[in-house]
Amino acid sequence: MKRREAIQRAALMMGGVLSAPTLAGAMGRVINTGPGVAVSPEQEALLAEVADVIIPTTTTPGAKAAGAEKFIVRVMRDCYPQADQEQFYTGLAKLDGDSKTKFGKGFAALDPAQKIDMVRQTMTTDKPFFLRMKELTTTGYFTSEIGATKALEYLPIPGQFNGCMPMKPGQKTWAI
Repeated sequence: MKRREAIQRAALMMGGVLSAPTLAGAMGRVINTGPGVAVSPEQEALLAEVADVIIPTTTTPGAKAAGAEKFIVRVMRDCYPQADQEQFYTGLAKLDGDSKTKFGKGFAALDPAQKIDMVRQTMTTDKPFFLRMKELTTTGYFTSEIGATKALEYLPIPGQFNGCMPMKPGQKTWAI
C-alpha cells in the first residue's frame, strides 16, 4: 500500500476526508511557494494547548506530547496560501482574546475545564477555525510516531491480511 492511500484511508477512519493541503502536508509536500505567515513561539505554544484539548493525554499521550503543533505550523506554512494562514492565525488570536475577555487570562493559563469551555465556544463562534484546527490536530497526531504506536495498534511489517478478525476486549484500532 502506498503512503498516500494509507493516509486517505486513515482520514476516512477519522470520520471524513482531509482537505487537499492537509493531505499534501501529511505526505511531506510543499505546495505553497509564496510568502507565509511568521509564527511566534507563543503562537506555537498556544497551538499546542488547543491541540491538547482536542486530543488530551489519557492512557495514551495527547497531541501536545506528539508534537502536533509542529505539524500544524509546517503544514500551514508549506501547504496553505497566505490568506488562509492569516485567517487561521487570526482565529487562534481570537480564541486567546476571547479567553482573556471571559476569564481574565490567556488560553494557555486557563485550567482544563475552562479550556474545554473555550474550545466548545469556538466550535460555534468560529467554526471554520475550529474545523481546520481539528483536522490538522488529528492528522498530525495520527501520523506521528506516538499516535501510530501508542494510540493505534501498529504492526511495522504486516503479515497475512485477514479482513474479518475479532478484536480482543480493550484492543486498540490498527494503524495503517
